[in-house]
Amino acid sequence: MKTKDELPECPVATTVSLIGSKWKLLIIRNLKERPWRFNELQRSLEGISQKVLTESLRQMIDDGLVNRIDFKSNPPHVEYSLSDIGKNLLPIINIMSDFGNYYKSLDI
Repeated sequence: MKTKDELPECPVATTVSLIGSKWKLLIIRNLKERPWRFNELQRSLEGISQKVLTESLRQMIDDGLVNRIDFKSNPPHVEYSLSDIGKNLLPIINIMSDFGNYYKSLDI
């Protein structure tokens, strides 16, 4: 996790620094439903590269938003899920979804 000194002073900027990329928001959107395996996530996020998914998940794990569960099996079985801190982002994701639906319904 980032130390308090590393975070922006503005709370909105802090949130944006944690989830401000397109891919992180879509990863959270998927993880809110259930734990996912890496390949499942990659297939569900059209256009994301393996490198970007790996980096995004590592950052989110380091920031305490995502849990990585290694089942220590053969073949390897690893799942990603939202941590308790990450679950606190769900109201933000839900509001973004509501706004997206509202905006798409407008006659602009």
